[in-house]
Amino acid sequence: MSASSNAVTSDSNPYLSNFHLSNFANEVANSWLLPDGVVDVLFDEAQKQEVLRYRLTQQLISRGYQLVSPPMIEFTESLLSEASEDLKRQTFKIIDQLTGRLMGVRADITPQILRIDAQWGGEGIARYCYAGDVIHTLPTGLFGSRTPLQLGAEIFGCESLDADIELIDVLFSLVNSLNMSADLHVDLGHVAIFKRLSVLADLSESDTEQLMHLYANKNLPELKRVCQSLNMGSDFYALARFGHDMTQLSAKLSNTAQQDNDIATAVEELQRLKTHLQQQWQCEVSIDITELSGYHYHTGIVFNGYINSETQPLVRGGRFDGMQQLREATGFSMDVSRLLAHIELESANIVVVNYSDMTTGTSDQLQSLQSQVADLRNKGYRVTMPLDANDCPKDISHRLSMIEDNWQLETI
Repeated sequence: MSASSNAVTSDSNPYLSNFHLSNFANEVANSWLLPDGVVDVLFDEAQKQEVLRYRLTQQLISRGYQLVSPPMIEFTESLLSEASEDLKRQTFKIIDQLTGRLMGVRADITPQILRIDAQWGGEGIARYCYAGDVIHTLPTGLFGSRTPLQLGAEIFGCESLDADIELIDVLFSLVNSLNMSADLHVDLGHVAIFKRLSVLADLSESDTEQLMHLYANKNLPELKRVCQSLNMGSDFYALARFGHDMTQLSAKLSNTAQQDNDIATAVEELQRLKTHLQQQWQCEVSIDITELSGYHYHTGIVFNGYINSETQPLVRGGRFDGMQQLREATGFSMDVSRLLAHIELESANIVVVNYSDMTTGTSDQLQSLQSQVADLRNKGYRVTMPLDANDCPKDISHRLSMIEDNWQLETI
């Protein structure tokens, strides 16, 4: 007997056949796994995303913001030249096969706007808006996305608080236009206060980083102990204790800090912006002077916008400068995908053409059908012309059928 006659095949053993099929199915399923923090945006959610992208950018354009669309990849010399260490860690690096130079896949579009303004901005005030995908090496927060759709607006060349107020107004106009059930809560800060105190106290870089770490962790006992050994330590401790109330904070600061023009200006800006938000938008506002997550990047007012009880901000913004470009700017950005759960699309009119009528219609009737389908699509209907009798979309609302030698739209 040959060796082949003793072989156990999947044809002769159904259990082995099922085993092979199961393994194949597992291999296919594993090959389709997406990385953590990366998801498909499908069907209605994908349509919502495109509607939001278009609607929000059109509103920004109507307000005088110029739409720009920077590339997904750039050489790291330009993409990361002004970037914080956090942003550098969030950026994927790749090698350009043409030049051998290091490139970065953008994790934030704002640094690209710095380059665009330096090249094309000129001397006056410039407004930019954008909407594009970014990619992060790590998710932001628990279950955060690594592939946000980032939309934002920036104003360059205006040093006054008027630019920050305009952007706040634009932000609320955008959010309110979506008729969301969610409420927007704004948390304000001003990094210039801590920056100026650090200069007045002649803090070392290590002391600065230690204080920022303690602020971020809200560790008041350890902060109090550390501040006892620092020059102007009572001021740094006061930021954590009273940094939510500008009147209280001003009273608790030392005479040196109270008499400093930069600190006084920052306090006045915060009070003015808070009042504007409350009066113009009836918005819930909180202040946290120790919010320094963008310390190495921001230079003045900073704000985070939260919807409902979400722990991660929907919107981040604030004042920054281009350092080498020496041009004041302020802006905000948001992840459009975060809005999907808070809006609903209008009910769609989904039409299918009666397949049997298509196959039996005369040439004149089919020509008339093409004209009527085009007209319905122009009016916003979703019309499917089936390829066979089983080709029918889900949740149809209308059927286009031949009735008495005319194509008529029937409600289902």
